[in-house]
Amino acid sequence: MGKYFGTDGFRGEANKNLTYEHAVKIGRFLGWYYGKRTDKKCKVVIGKDTRRSSYMFEYALVAGLTASWADAYLMHVTTTPSVSYVARTEGFDCGIMISASHNPYYDNGMWHGRFLRIWS
Repeated sequence: MGKYFGTDGFRGEANKNLTYEHAVKIGRFLGWYYGKRTDKKCKVVIGKDTRRSSYMFEYALVAGLTASWADAYLMHVTTTPSVSYVARTEGFDCGIMISASHNPYYDNGMWHGRFLRIWS
């Protein structure tokens, strides 16, 4: 995973070096990791920007999260600070933001700390 994960999360060109399958695996891992860490069902909140590929990655993450018995809550199109705020104040185990920020339209990605940002 080292070639995909950096200090700013997972990044890459949508459907080239960052695919739907990557996002499913990320969701499955996060659901497993936070579920095991807290010994209860994991709760994850997800936000995204308006890029077309963000919609694909949003549902791929949900598929992976629910496959590992986590609960996924969608904020849909929103800002990065709003996902961070909701993740911290509403008792979520993790927050995920799907956003390209200033990158070209064909890029995508994901980021997380206790808050994950997925860069689109």
